[in-house]
Amino acid sequence: MAIYRPPLPKSVGRELRKADAASLEFEDIQHFLIHRSPALAARYEFLTFRKPAAGRAWLRAMTEKVTTAAAVRSGQLDTRWVTVALSWNGIRALGLDDHSLASFPEEFRQGMATRAEVLGMMGANHPEHWKGGLASADLHAIVILFARDVPERERCRVEHEKFLSQCQGIEVLSSLDLEAIPPFDYAHEHFGYRDRLSQPVIEGTGEEPMSGSGPAIKAGEFFLGYPDEEGPSAEGPKPEILSRNGSYLAYLMMEEHVGAFRDFLRQHGETQDEQELVAAKLMGRWRSGAPLVLTPEKDDPKLAGDYQSTNDFDFGKMDPHGYACPLGAHIRRMNPRDTAANMNRRKMIRRGGTYGPPLPDPIFGTQDGTFDMTIPKRPIRKKIKGLPAFTTIRGGAYFFLPGIKALRYLASLT
Repeated sequence: MAIYRPPLPKSVGRELRKADAASLEFEDIQHFLIHRSPALAARYEFLTFRKPAAGRAWLRAMTEKVTTAAAVRSGQLDTRWVTVALSWNGIRALGLDDHSLASFPEEFRQGMATRAEVLGMMGANHPEHWKGGLASADLHAIVILFARDVPERERCRVEHEKFLSQCQGIEVLSSLDLEAIPPFDYAHEHFGYRDRLSQPVIEGTGEEPMSGSGPAIKAGEFFLGYPDEEGPSAEGPKPEILSRNGSYLAYLMMEEHVGAFRDFLRQHGETQDEQELVAAKLMGRWRSGAPLVLTPEKDDPKLAGDYQSTNDFDFGKMDPHGYACPLGAHIRRMNPRDTAANMNRRKMIRRGGTYGPPLPDPIFGTQDGTFDMTIPKRPIRKKIKGLPAFTTIRGGAYFFLPGIKALRYLASLT
């Protein structure tokens, strides 16, 4: 999942409330926007409100359980963390008036399924193949139950199930259980790449940017109601209580074809070392997390474990032609660093999670198998033709992550 604030028009002829960079209202911000909880398990539940009153009653109760950024920052560790977000159709189902509904960004109102062609979600990735009702207009809310371990997640599931049984008029369209992949001493995904190596640092959180990651980014790039990189906060949804301390979430459920990926590596590398080099060239990092720019010939797990050093590199000065990290590698496409202009604008905070059992023993976007991958090399470059798709999108949706006060406001509608 990615958290972002879509482009919004600057307000005209209206004085907006200004927020100092150091005055983030942590008690009104959902923890999901700022902190990654130390959870090894989670459950996503996708809900529909058949009756508006039932939806509001559910939201009132859930709002009191939502974990705030302030709670996490206090150092009081818990065994569960709750996040609630709403689709545009869900906000409408709760009873928000038409004028306010129209004040949300057009892309959010349309929804991800409607924008599938614009987003390149075609063929096997098209919404007609999605699971769990995620392409349906009946998708109204997502509740994320993070837990320290699987037993605690199951306790959360049972508790929420009992509560829903008392809310006549709410149904669970689908659910997805997530679990970390062993070994648990570092985060990684099913293809075997180390994960969570870099994230943008938000100004006002007190965190220090890692070497090579650039300066802290203005809070308004992520949260509504704060100055962004271009100045005063942009105009948000109406009423104003909805335009403070909230954000937007793009959810994607992706299936990784691990067997196909392993077969592909065997086809393009005769030895294990050659296969690992191809895997590294596709990603831009070795599976340990060590970046090719800093260690292009062989893996360096020690470097990968140093979160400062492993991100202390650029592309423009250190590898302009892609001889170490190919120009088409995943990390160059996701974060061009010093090779693109205005890189502090429209950043996203990624909150990835794994589901499904690992398979014993490039992560590219949607494409149809006709993509070619060039690996620069002297004297002769290597070109991989017809790169297959190693992932398939199984569902997706846009959600609004309101602040706590905004959640209470929506729950109080009549």
